[in-house]
This record gives sequence, C-alpha cells and structure tokens, in this order.
Amino acid sequence: MKIGIGCGVNPEKVIWSAGKSASPDVEIICYVKEGMEFSVPKFVSINYSDCPEKSLVDDLHSKKIDAAVRGSLPANDTLKYLKKVYDVSRLERIALLETSAGQKFFFAPVGVDEGWTVSEKVSFVEDGRRLARAFGLPDKAVILSGGRLGDIGRHEMVDRTIYEAEEAAEISGAVHGEILIEDAVSDAGVIIAPDGISGNLIFRTLVFLGGGIGHGALIVNIKDLFIDSSRASSSYEGILSMAKCIIEGKIH
Repeated sequence: MKIGIGCGVNPEKVIWSAGKSASPDVEIICYVKEGMEFSVPKFVSINYSDCPEKSLVDDLHSKKIDAAVRGSLPANDTLKYLKKVYDVSRLERIALLETSAGQKFFFAPVGVDEGWTVSEKVSFVEDGRRLARAFGLPDKAVILSGGRLGDIGRHEMVDRTIYEAEEAAEISGAVHGEILIEDAVSDAGVIIAPDGISGNLIFRTLVFLGGGIGHGALIVNIKDLFIDSSRASSSYEGILSMAKCIIEGKIH
C-alpha cells in the first residue's frame, strides 16, 4: 500500500507524521519541493519535484499511489490542479470532525466556494449519510440555516438560508435544524452548514479555537481517494490512518 502526502510549509511536521504512520505494509511517500533535504524515517520515501502538488495529483491519477493527502501543500494550487486532472468544475469535500467532548460527525461544506445551492446541499446529505453509516455514526442529517423560522423577515439573506434549508431538507429527508448547531451535534452524524463561508468558519472555530479535531475532508466527487487537510493541523497521523482504513476496505 502506498499513500502520498504533500509537504509544503512545515515539512518536518509532515515527515514526522509519515514516520509515525508508516509500516512494512504501508509506504508513505512525501512530496517535497526540489532542493530540500531531510532525514527520512523508516518506510518513508521522498518524491522531489519542482511542483509537488502536481506530482502528488498525477501519481494518484495514474495509480502510482493508492491515496493522496494534501498535507501542508497550498490549497488553491493543489485543488485547482486536482479539478483540472479529474475534469470536474468543483470539488465536494466532507470533513470528519470531532468536538472537544468526543462527538464525531461529518460536516460540509468546508470550502468557501462550496454548498451555495439547494442541489449541492442535497448531494452533501446523500454522501454524508453514506459515510456516516460506514463510520458507525448516526445517519441523521441536519441542515443549518442563518436563523430560526421565527426570524423570517429580519433580513433577506437570513430568509434565503431558511427557505433553502427547508427545501433541501424536504428533498433529502434531512432535518432543518435552523441555526441551532449546538442541538445538531447531540444526535446527528451529518451536519450541513448554510454555505461555504459559514461552513469554513465553523470548521476553523471548532478545530483551531474550540479544542476539536479535524480528521480530514474526503473529496467525494472524484474516482480516486484524495483527503484534504489543513496546513495548520498539528499532526497528520489521523488523516493517514483514515486513508489506510479506506484503502483496506474497513470504510466504504
């Protein structure tokens, strides 16, 4: 089994995580910019190139590796090239999050350009439920909006999020949880934010300020296994472990 991970900023952290995750059965390949030198842990190899994000995506697409993790490579360049290679206009990412109290749930959208339409929300619900069942989480899906039903009329933007959440919930069989994310986390395995901006803010607040954990975001609308990650992650062990489990078929 071969898993590739990108090394951009803080490459030492990525390589350290790779060393903790690699084994005789799992080779971790770190994609690094040409000219950088590192000591390499056992069962870890280095792929040097002028453009590591392109090398990582190309090797995934050509089946040279079984899975790819963005690691600390720049998001814009990496994901833009991923869209080009897989010929998709947008990426659908669903993140596995964990609160400081240990509650896990799948969450989307996490990209600022994702989740802006009713159809995208419905798609996130369907993919999120499939993942939740595979991970042994409840398949209850909650779609959030910018207010309570009683807030209709206070602002046109709030109204739009409420109407869209109601429509998406009706189509998908999800629950419109209004703005009450604190209630949603208690029993939902899938939570959908009103849009990509609020989703990204929720993700950052939970993971970087609230003591929660981001276990990686699976891109669900391409044929190969690519797991997105944040450059600010403290470690990549959990994400590499997720990739290994998916490849082994423990998670479908």
